[in-house]
Amino acid sequence: QTGSVITSCTVPNTTALIFDDGPYIYLYVMFLTHGVVFRQNIVDMLDAKGVKGIFFVSTYYIDFAFSLAGFSPHSNFSDSNNLCSSLTDNEFQLTTNAAALEKILGVKVVLMGPPYGSYTDSVLQVAAAHNQSMIIWDFDSGDSIRETAVNSEKDYDTLVAKHPNMILTLNHETIGDTTILPHALDDILGAGYNLMTVTECLGLPTYLSVAVLSVQD
Repeated sequence: QTGSVITSCTVPNTTALIFDDGPYIYLYVMFLTHGVVFRQNIVDMLDAKGVKGIFFVSTYYIDFAFSLAGFSPHSNFSDSNNLCSSLTDNEFQLTTNAAALEKILGVKVVLMGPPYGSYTDSVLQVAAAHNQSMIIWDFDSGDSIRETAVNSEKDYDTLVAKHPNMILTLNHETIGDTTILPHALDDILGAGYNLMTVTECLGLPTYLSVAVLSVQD
């Protein structure tokens, strides 16, 4: 149901990894140094385990999208990460971001993540008008408040030890989750969870539609 708030998966024993505030350099970057190509990215780590993540992208960084290889965003985000609960319908920036994703990547996504997990009824109405629903996490890695990697890893340890039936984790792409991601993946997979995208663990299509990419302005 569009315009709803989703707080957990519907498929038992599943986990979805959410990466917020992208696209940024930790998602998928190839750079050349002295003739040698190096890669530092989240996507490789997920690929190595045969799993996927979900990326909340914002037009604040959307210009990176043309240079990102293998990037598959599944969710929308607001244009400049303002609190959605403090915006009027006319100010709400979902339209801008959705239009950018459609033009640059040719996709219309089914989910959006409200900044800071904050929203109002009017925001839900705007999302519904775009045939989208809100996704809210149930576990925060703590990276957004600069929690140390050691403490974030302990938080993941505690989480999987409790073994909730389903998990939606919040991580931030801009803070270098590459540090704790291998540990988090080992924890989650070692506990027997199936790692899926949010749309997969909800039984939803990945995109509302997929079109031919537009040329860059």
